[in-house]
Parts: sequence; C-alpha cells; structure tokens
Amino acid sequence: MHSFILLPLLVLPAFAQQPKSTPTKLAPEATATIEAHPGLIYARYGQREMQLDLWKPKISSLPRPTIICIHGGGWYKGERSNMANLAQALAAKGFVAATISYRLSGEAKFPAAIQDCKAAVRFLRANADQFGVNANAIGVTGLSAGGHLAALLTTSGDVKELEGQGGHAGQSSTVQAGIAMGAQSDLESARIGDLSSKPDDPFYRTFLGDSQAKIPQTYALASPRHHLDKSDPPLLFMTGALDDTSTHAEETRADLSKLGIPTRLEIIPQAPHAFLGQQKAFDICVMTCVDFFAKHLQGIAP
Repeated sequence: MHSFILLPLLVLPAFAQQPKSTPTKLAPEATATIEAHPGLIYARYGQREMQLDLWKPKISSLPRPTIICIHGGGWYKGERSNMANLAQALAAKGFVAATISYRLSGEAKFPAAIQDCKAAVRFLRANADQFGVNANAIGVTGLSAGGHLAALLTTSGDVKELEGQGGHAGQSSTVQAGIAMGAQSDLESARIGDLSSKPDDPFYRTFLGDSQAKIPQTYALASPRHHLDKSDPPLLFMTGALDDTSTHAEETRADLSKLGIPTRLEIIPQAPHAFLGQQKAFDICVMTCVDFFAKHLQGIAP
C-alpha cells in the first residue's frame, strides 16, 4: 500500500504500518555468534526509565562500530523489539547493535523522541568500554517514523534544543553515519503541510502538537532537511519500491550532494513501506546496511 494516498474509504497510511512482529528469520549459526544485553537503562526522567537492548559479537577484543536501530509506528506506537532481527543480523556481521525504546507521542510530544535518541547515543559513548563500542564510530538506522528520527539524529548533532536531559551530558550525541528507511526527511514540505492541516491527522499533529501552518517553527526544528550543513555525516535513504515517492528524499539528497555529503537512494524491488517484514527485502536491507556502515564508520570493519 502506498503512503498517504487518500481513498474514499478510511485507509491508514503505510507510514504507520509497522509489522506487529518480526517474522523474518536469522540463521542459527549467525545468532550463535552474538551475545545479548537486554533491558539496559540508558536514560531516566524522574521515575521514567528508558531502555535499550544491545547485541555484540561474542569474540571481539577490539571496540566495534555500533548501530542504533529505531522502530517506527507513526511516532505513537511500536516497540524496540520490532527492530530486534535487524540489530541481531548486524551484530552477527561484526557490529555492536542496539534497539531503543523512546517516548511515544501519546506520552510526550516532540522533541521528546529525538531527545531520547540522543540520550541513547550519549549512553553508548559513556559505556563504550563495557559493551565494546567504538565511541568514534556510531551509526543509526530506523524505519518509517524511526527513519525520520534516524535522519534527524544524523543531521542535528549540534542542535541544543534537541539534546534533552537524558544524562551523560559530557558525551557527544553526534553520529558518524545514518540510514533512513521509509522516512520523511522534509517536514516543511507542502505535502506534509496539507496532511497536517486535516483535523483528523493522527500523525504530525499528535507528534508535533498542531498543524504545520500553526507551528511552522516546530516543523522546522523536527525536519532533518532543515538542519543540513557541511558537518553532517553520510546519509543513505532506503525505501520499498511500493512506498510513497516522498520517501525518496529527492530535495534532501540534492541538498546533501551540494554540501558534498555522501548520500544515495536504495530502492528495494517489489517491497512495501514496512519491508523489514519480508525476508527477501530484509536480506537486501541487511546487506546494504553492512556495506554502507562498513564503508563510512571509521573503526573495525566487519
């Protein structure tokens, strides 16, 4: 199903369609090579604890490039287990990989979600020695709403308003490479302005607080494209061929290219928006992630 296509009947946009489970399979010989560290508390807000699950190669004497995987669900639903198979597949290829929970829009509006993502980066840097993390080689990926957060994390490394109070303030929240999957990268676009203008919009209004017309400065702050500058790291966009073309990030990629920042678009054939739920598309995704992060993260290549 295409994202945000208006039909006579009420059809939820593909943007919100996260698989309820992770049906893709990993080879037993691959998962046998990794160890799990579940339920790590990476940030606290009063009594609220934010957790991540981490996987790493069992035999690794040197710090490894590390990938944060962010789940989707329209910013209002989903859970970190949606990205567990991807994280484990990356760990089996030699990375440290972590899936994170973040505050959903029903609990806390923007910028809470991106502040959680940044807190997770700082946590990993602060605990690099314990978990075999190469603090100089942290990447991020995510699908759908998670893809938007991955892109925003990649492009907003020096934006103080998005840092939050999640702890480890002495650590940097910048990442060294990003892959945004099925993502919206320009929240100031006319398309999103139109979507957010509808009174029943369940996504942007819920996440950001109101329509684009009413709070344009918030949409700008939440827009990955708005923050682009020459200091940004490489950013790849990945999408299913059946997804809405807005996920191709044409304008954002053009801006990145003008700045001299490596970027490209990977389109997975015959794949829907939620392509991580299909084995063939999942395998292509893993291969693309491994190649991209091994190339662009400065550290021990898998």
